[in-house]
Amino acid sequence: MKKVIYAGLLTSLIAFQANAAGYYVKNIEVDGLQRVEKETVLAYLNLKQNRNISQEELDNSFKSLYATGLFSDIDFDISEKNTLKINVKENPIIGKRAFDGNDKIGDRTLEAEVQLGPRSIYDKAKVQQDVQRILNVYRKTGRYAVTVEPKIIEREDNRVDLIYEIDEGTSAKIDKINFIGNMHYSNSDLRDEIMSRESRWYRFFSSADEYDAEKMDYDKEMLRRFYTTRGYADFNVESAVAELSDDNKSFILTFTVDEGPRYKVRNINIESHVEGVDVNRLRKDLEISKGDWYNSDDVEKSISEMTETLGKKGFAFTEVGVELHRDAADNKVDVNFVVNESERMFVNRINITGNERTMDEVIRREFRIDEGDALNISKLRDSRRNIENLNYFSKVDLQTDVISDNKVDVNAIVEEKSTGYFNVGVGYSTTNGALIRAGIVENNFRGKGQELGFNVGISEKNKDYSISFTEPYFLGRRLSAGIDLFMEDQDYEDEASYDTRTIGGRTRLGWKYTDRFYHFVRYNLSENEIKNVKDYASEFVKAEKGKAVTSSVGETFVYDRRDSSVNPKEGYYLSLGHDISGLGGDTKYNKVDAKISKFYTVFDHYTFRFFANGGYIAGYGGKKVRMSDRYYLGGANMRGFESAGIGARDRRTGDSLGGNWIVTSGAELTFPIGLDELGVKGRTFWDVGTLGKPDHFDEYKIAYTGLVRQSIGFGFDWFSPMGRINLDFGFPIVKADYDEKEVFRLNFGTSL
Repeated sequence: MKKVIYAGLLTSLIAFQANAAGYYVKNIEVDGLQRVEKETVLAYLNLKQNRNISQEELDNSFKSLYATGLFSDIDFDISEKNTLKINVKENPIIGKRAFDGNDKIGDRTLEAEVQLGPRSIYDKAKVQQDVQRILNVYRKTGRYAVTVEPKIIEREDNRVDLIYEIDEGTSAKIDKINFIGNMHYSNSDLRDEIMSRESRWYRFFSSADEYDAEKMDYDKEMLRRFYTTRGYADFNVESAVAELSDDNKSFILTFTVDEGPRYKVRNINIESHVEGVDVNRLRKDLEISKGDWYNSDDVEKSISEMTETLGKKGFAFTEVGVELHRDAADNKVDVNFVVNESERMFVNRINITGNERTMDEVIRREFRIDEGDALNISKLRDSRRNIENLNYFSKVDLQTDVISDNKVDVNAIVEEKSTGYFNVGVGYSTTNGALIRAGIVENNFRGKGQELGFNVGISEKNKDYSISFTEPYFLGRRLSAGIDLFMEDQDYEDEASYDTRTIGGRTRLGWKYTDRFYHFVRYNLSENEIKNVKDYASEFVKAEKGKAVTSSVGETFVYDRRDSSVNPKEGYYLSLGHDISGLGGDTKYNKVDAKISKFYTVFDHYTFRFFANGGYIAGYGGKKVRMSDRYYLGGANMRGFESAGIGARDRRTGDSLGGNWIVTSGAELTFPIGLDELGVKGRTFWDVGTLGKPDHFDEYKIAYTGLVRQSIGFGFDWFSPMGRINLDFGFPIVKADYDEKEVFRLNFGTSL
């Protein structure tokens, strides 16, 4: 209890000499001191003896003394002898400070947050401040039900032990994620684009369903990127609200968005306010074209490429900005790039903090700017995006610190997150039956940015095991290199009365010419065995019984203009691959594969996919193509027909023999069916395909026709809590007599 007895309030009780100037104090006495010196108290009072003291001076002295935190109780009293008596009770000294009940967050983390420690003066106000700091630490990890109760244990010599008793509670889960104002994309579409996830029982290995305020801020940025890369240049997240339940155990997240109109690019202009810049030479750096939907990523990439070109031509201190001139009535936008002079600043040092596990070099090599270079904001933005795309960090912040008139330090502050994943999959398909998959993947192995994975899959008709390792920066360059080891057993008894086993390995290299154009090369060495051949099997199957070694090299070119690799709605995808076998081994063949897909969305929710795939394989040097290397048609690549249900067959046994070339194409329309909240969409399809003849073709023993098969059907995609489920009903409309039909097809699987 704190008490102040002022002379001005006690004139009826004590004799005190006073005048208009205040109260006369002849002496000052201090009682109750143990550790604190009297001189210390007098210094804080700032009062002199043998002089008049005003009421205001007395008030200020009391406040100053209490503010020291040295005392728990202070009493001012004025005696009849004009003496100011100060009675104090000193705060105890903290002997031991400890945390109890903190299993999820270690002592070291909490010690760094609190103010009071051993040998500190105990202060109730500071204890409460430390309690709030501990609560904030836990809330950052999603634990809002945490409680902290400070307890003291009194010791001798006015000392106490301070114990923070912590009940950590459970992590606050996200019960529901709502979106308001989204007209062109469903709630399920937008949930797929953000980091936060609704709580589900199967996410026990993930923290994505735990609320995190910083993660929610990042979700807003991801929504902005999602929309602005799809034409919605005016998109804005108007609000993002997290409502905490009454029991502090769960949240409901609500994002209110304004999509705005969708723009197509009408005109693209480049202007320069820097003497000597030839804007026509910068046009080759443009990643956008007239007639395209506006795409903020392509605009940023264009700025980056132009900045790079200007730097190479000696224009180090330039900045490329962009101005958008919108025509909302016509849903068109003019994109105007402007080259301006920038401030003449150089990068002194690049400092990286927060990476306890990841090596500095892994982060430093993602910078588009080096120490000693001219400071360029565009390159700084690119650097941040590159570091974020590593997916090793939950937070990436680049700051500049001016250290002289023309030099800055760039400070990269990161927060690491888990980069290891344990995957468990269960499912069912009409091709392979019930299945289970499991795997472990570490995307930042040893903190060097390397990827290491182990995977196993077992089903009724298939068993596969694999180990893979990838170095993303081989030889210190932007060149990925990797190796895979694999073994697979496949049951083909229903299709052709035999089983296969493949054991081998693969080395690979990959690099990007641009952000859209990739090139991969590989070398494959494997042993394939055709075994368990039945007595009633085709003579063509029996002839290939045994083992064969394949040694092949190959390459694939990919050009990907899709807006999303997971759920594309616009753009196209092209790939061309070539493999040649015969560098040793038992097989000799040339193989070429090509794929093309085009995606187009109308009325915002109806997405068309047009596709065409083709492949050709031919033996050389007197070697025929083995059955295990041929193409097969039906099932996944031709709905309405069984797996390998189309193509050449042994007339006696009905065994499928495959073919040396294949062509498939078709169209598919995906559309909403009113179950977007459940993640269910409908689709219709039209599949077209044909399969070529196999080697050793004998029309008297093998049934074959080059007839182009066709099928139509409908199906459903369900992004269920257990993973993606595909259900199709296919109906052949053009078929051969010996083709095998499959009306219903189900594929179900999950990755936890």
